[in-house]
Amino acid sequence: MGSLPTDVLENNFTCPANTLNPDEFRRQGHMVIDFIADYYQSIEKRPVRSQVEPGYLKKRLPESAPYNPESIEQILKDVQNEIMPGITHWQSPNYFAYFPSSGSIAGFLGEMLSTGFNVVGFNWMSSPAATELESIVMDWLGKMLKLPESFLFSGNGGGVLQGTTCEAILCTLTAARDRMLNKIGRENINKLVVYGSDQTHCAMQKAAQIAGIHPKNIHAIATSKSNAFALPVESLRSAILSDIQAGLVPLFLCATVGTTSSTAVDPVGPLCDIAKDYNIWVHVDAAYAGSACICPEFRHFIDGVENADSFSLNAHKWFFTTLDCCCLWVKDPSSLVKALSTNPEYLKNKATESRQVVDYKDWQIALSRRFRALKLWLVVRSYGVANLRNFLRNHVRMAKDFEGLVAMDKRFEIVVPRTFAMVCFRMLPPISLVEMKGDGVKSAVHANELNQKLLESVNASGQIYMTHGVVGGVYMLRFTVGATLTEERHVKIAWKVVQEHADALGLWHYI
Repeated sequence: MGSLPTDVLENNFTCPANTLNPDEFRRQGHMVIDFIADYYQSIEKRPVRSQVEPGYLKKRLPESAPYNPESIEQILKDVQNEIMPGITHWQSPNYFAYFPSSGSIAGFLGEMLSTGFNVVGFNWMSSPAATELESIVMDWLGKMLKLPESFLFSGNGGGVLQGTTCEAILCTLTAARDRMLNKIGRENINKLVVYGSDQTHCAMQKAAQIAGIHPKNIHAIATSKSNAFALPVESLRSAILSDIQAGLVPLFLCATVGTTSSTAVDPVGPLCDIAKDYNIWVHVDAAYAGSACICPEFRHFIDGVENADSFSLNAHKWFFTTLDCCCLWVKDPSSLVKALSTNPEYLKNKATESRQVVDYKDWQIALSRRFRALKLWLVVRSYGVANLRNFLRNHVRMAKDFEGLVAMDKRFEIVVPRTFAMVCFRMLPPISLVEMKGDGVKSAVHANELNQKLLESVNASGQIYMTHGVVGGVYMLRFTVGATLTEERHVKIAWKVVQEHADALGLWHYI
């Protein structure tokens, strides 16, 4: 008798144990919690930036999925041995790159609750608590920021949790686009113009491309060191007037509070005043620096926001809330709903028809959405406004201390003034090298090369991790304090690491 076909054998199976068995979940869950706790206990000893080469993991894992189940013990062993080498440790106290992705016990536990409930809160009916808590916590945070009443639900505005700033800009730009096209006709979409500066995050360009804005109509207005790389007000006005004369239609302005390259702050109030004259939607992107504005001493950076149409910050950057959690407020939620809503038969319900509830599916791109409000709620409740302010102030103080250390070493200079908790600096080329090159342009090029090599040397050591920016043609090192575990001693050690690697860069490398 021949053997049975494989598909017959596979269908003659014994049902496995319940995949959500509470006792087994408790056992494995404790193991994972212990694994993560041990990770944080030893995180400082690990190379901050991953040291692996591209394709490393393909060489270490099987080519096919396992046919039979494997134990959590074996899986966690492989996480330690195979996955861990390829992780760049964003929560390391020696992480000073990009912008922070600060975590906290409250943020992690909120994420666990959200994942554990695993609700899909696309409308109120699908899980009322998910919608109502989000509305409440967004009003809480809006009040902490002293946003105008018009951005809160109590003032007929409202807040929503998106995944990222990219989504927030895309949603608001889409709302602005449809509002304008309803006035001038959809056939005129190629006349719409969006504005930002040459320091505005690339999220605006991506959103404009997705929204169908003609590439030639995505205007990046030049900035300069003379105004700290903020968007120049008169340059915006000139660009708008020029576009109107050319028969184009100004649509959308993205003003930034804390640009990626240098944390420059665009003048929100004056920019909103200009935009108002031309019926331009203003979105204020405060992804990084917005969190700091819960501190009274930083609130002035968003003065004028009362005349903007939308405002966003990333709680997953500098507000101790795990990725992803972008907070977006809008004055006119109906603009989002008109541009983004769908109402198929299978989602119709009495609560929606009553118009007494918020259906957040109509405030975002996707239908499905996570219960993000839980983790933001836990963070705010677990630490309170006073402690959150002090956490932020401590990071700013440490950055100020680092700035002072840089200023004392004549080999280095601060490229742009520090505003929040990021220091932008560079190593100056040796005077003898500048004299030999003579040409100022060539000297600048060699200064950039010098700092590129310094940064790569520092990062390759694994001791600390920084990233770079380029403003006004100057390549600079960005030192961002924001990891939750960072203490003053880590900042001092980081500066010593930079100095040691600068010492190792001899002049002969560049002659």
